[in-house]
Amino acid sequence: MSVLTPPKVRRDRGEGSGLGRAWRVIVLNDDHNTFDGVAFALSSVLPGVDFEAGMRLANRIHSSGQAIVWSGEREQAELYWEQLAGHGLTMAPLER
Repeated sequence: MSVLTPPKVRRDRGEGSGLGRAWRVIVLNDDHNTFDGVAFALSSVLPGVDFEAGMRLANRIHSSGQAIVWSGEREQAELYWEQLAGHGLTMAPLER
């Protein structure tokens, strides 16, 4: 059995002098996307995520009901959220 590791967390600098909390892109489980479709979408959109890593994330989404697939600066999070939604994935609202 393989151990699933979360994607690297990228912190944004926020406003002010301290580190801001990262924006989280969360994919929700649904009944209309296949594992292959989710893995393809994730690997097509997210940097550093290949199809195999996408399948591991798809499994986490399926078994947990959701998964944080990327976190970091707001602008990049918004872009990835929109692109994943465009692939038909069920997305949670962006969170901080």
